[in-house]
Amino acid sequence: MIVAKSLSLVRIMAWTAGHIIWLLLASTGIALLYRFGYIEVALPWTPISVIGTAVAFYIGFKNNQSYDRMWEARKIWGGIVNDSRTWGMQIDGYVTDQFSASPIASAELQAIKKRLIYRHIAWLYTHRNQLLAPTVWEHISQRGATAHKADFYQRRFGVGLVEKEAAEFKLENYVDPKDAPRLAAAKNTATQLVNAQSRDLTELRAQGIIDDFRHTQLMTTLRSFYALQGKNERIKKFPLPRQYANMSRYFVAIFLFLLPFSMIPALMELGQYGFELSVLITALIGWVYVMMEVVGDYSENPFQGMAHDIPMLSLCRTIEIDLREMLNETDLPAPIAAKQHVLM
Repeated sequence: MIVAKSLSLVRIMAWTAGHIIWLLLASTGIALLYRFGYIEVALPWTPISVIGTAVAFYIGFKNNQSYDRMWEARKIWGGIVNDSRTWGMQIDGYVTDQFSASPIASAELQAIKKRLIYRHIAWLYTHRNQLLAPTVWEHISQRGATAHKADFYQRRFGVGLVEKEAAEFKLENYVDPKDAPRLAAAKNTATQLVNAQSRDLTELRAQGIIDDFRHTQLMTTLRSFYALQGKNERIKKFPLPRQYANMSRYFVAIFLFLLPFSMIPALMELGQYGFELSVLITALIGWVYVMMEVVGDYSENPFQGMAHDIPMLSLCRTIEIDLREMLNETDLPAPIAAKQHVLM
């Protein structure tokens, strides 16, 4: 997540330098062909403007859908934050010896609370890591320049900024080391962690540490974690329909191909600076359409480890701090800080 108040012009230029270069080169080449008489046909502006308007509407629809996916993902993680705090509060208040047949030592009760809360922290980080696994339609999984650019963005402006912080999570530090290999080998480790919580609660109910009502309440909270996990997995594993995602790219390409043959001859008639203006304005209009397409293209996948992602690691760390404070711990990890105006 980009946390700067605004994107600097230098950063925008650096991000879009490749597109600026090829647009300027293409506009210059076509303008030279017009200047030296190799091309004399000038397309009327009316059909070009109609195509441009239609393309703008189509890209606008795609970008709205991309933003909806990103905002829904943020709301889901907001739900995870809220329900995680509820889980910590319930564990702290419900795990007592009130219903047990004999008194239970406070140290044993504290160990139970720590086990349940630490296992939940493990679920948070594991779920985050699973969401970052690339899918076949994400940029990092493509070929050639697209994959190289995605790799660069991830390393310089994405998950690469928090490699050290992310590496601090080790499953065996949050669950019983004897269970860690089995959980790590599961097809969906996050799912098995929540299921382990359920088994633990059943055992606590059998021991009389929690009663039926509290067992039901805690199980309801676990159910909400499954629901939130499933919603995130739906966004991750179901792409923006490719007929919308890809057709806009073709429409933009058609518009950019036709634009110079209408814009350049019209602007070259302006006089002394007509040639320069035709190149710059044609490239500028093309850049606007290209960037509308690029913004939507990179926003449709909110879990691909780039600067515009949901700041999952930061949210996980925030929840971890809150829950461990509920255990009265004082040796807490530091919050995740933004780097280069990016919070991951």
